Amino acid sequence: MADAEEPMAVNGGCGETGDWEGRWNHVKKFLERSGPFTHPEFEPSNESLQFLLETCKLLVVGAGGLGCELLKNLALSGFRQIHVIDMDTIDVSNLNRQFLFRPKDVGRPKAEVAADFINARIPDCCVTPHFKKIQDFDETFYREFHIIVCGLDSIIARRWLNGMLMSLLNYEDSVLQQSTVIPLIDGGTEGFKGNSRVILPGMTACVECTLELYPPQINFPMCTIASMPRLPEHCIEYVRILQWPKEQPFGEGVQLDGDDPEHIEWIFTNSLERANQFNIRGVTYRLTQGVVKRIIPAVASTNAVIAAACATEVFKIATSAYIPLNNYLVFNDVDGLYSYTFEAEKKENCPACSQLPQNIQFPSSAKLQEVLDYLTNDTLQMKAPAITATLEGKNKTLYLQTVTSIEERTRPNLCRTLKELGLVDGQELAVADVTTPQTVLFKLHFTA
Repeated sequence: MADAEEPMAVNGGCGETGDWEGRWNHVKKFLERSGPFTHPEFEPSNESLQFLLETCKLLVVGAGGLGCELLKNLALSGFRQIHVIDMDTIDVSNLNRQFLFRPKDVGRPKAEVAADFINARIPDCCVTPHFKKIQDFDETFYREFHIIVCGLDSIIARRWLNGMLMSLLNYEDSVLQQSTVIPLIDGGTEGFKGNSRVILPGMTACVECTLELYPPQINFPMCTIASMPRLPEHCIEYVRILQWPKEQPFGEGVQLDGDDPEHIEWIFTNSLERANQFNIRGVTYRLTQGVVKRIIPAVASTNAVIAAACATEVFKIATSAYIPLNNYLVFNDVDGLYSYTFEAEKKENCPACSQLPQNIQFPSSAKLQEVLDYLTNDTLQMKAPAITATLEGKNKTLYLQTVTSIEERTRPNLCRTLKELGLVDGQELAVADVTTPQTVLFKLHFTA
């Protein structure tokens, strides 16, 4: 922020000049002189600041509690070319912690409102909004950025973005070309707990390497959901899992979108009806949205701490002035306050960054359902894997869950053995899932 005697921009939109003498003195102190914590190879100069101001291009994924803090921190640190992606719109419940939004903004896209606010408040900063899903962009888009920083509340989205950055890597003679590495700075919060991490794709542990560090998703037994609901969540899950695919309220093949108000309203109305049948109270629109989107509780102060940690890592990597975090920071202020760091290690058999087909072992008498269970277990945590194989020279879909007509046609395969399906030892299975933009290859080995 400007000092009282300095001019304050009324509308600092993209391209408007607003620099004044001494504006970046706080940043120059880090970049134009050495210090006890600077990188051993760092040479003070004004080139790093010019890179921040004129060249460095950042992508912020998410414009919610973390995203608002990140945009503010990065813009005030000298980054001027910032893009932000968010597919959500502003809800009244966001206003207590997502400080770039006002009551008049309710219903508008978060990315657009956040960009307008930063552009109007900070001279020369140009934030470009994208009111879309991260899956709507291809490799060409992601290659544009020097660093990607995300503040998401979705593990699936994190995994997809992680997979996209892995797909951008180039190898020559099995040697990673570091010019193709786009650093990913990831932040996450849950109540009074949070973490930030630095991922150098292909070099350090990635999201898939450390899936066990993320909080497990709560799943209710299907028998309870279908026959003996006791909680409002049971009613919502019944409508989401069983009633939506059966009735296809918005057309055949239309997937439930947790960010579409009409979809959430349909789930809410039908959940309330089911709750009334079983005399269950507590089904609300907000709870419905929370269950469908797997919303995690957020606290403004935790968001601020984690966003600051992430912005600091972006600054370190962009300027090469300091050694980045290696590579995981944990913050907790539930009882007292403490933080610590550790180095998460790469997994040799990581499906995202190992660059090799995953070996899986099953007896030939195992059923396809067992393979599906393996793909969705606590280790791989796929959500709706589609399994295909090349049989007799043709690609054959063994099971596809996301399209009702194909799911019904391929469902009998789940009860057939791998041998009955025509699979052989050494067979490659191609698996597609919402958690990754790339097909994951598994090599099937038969056990005795």
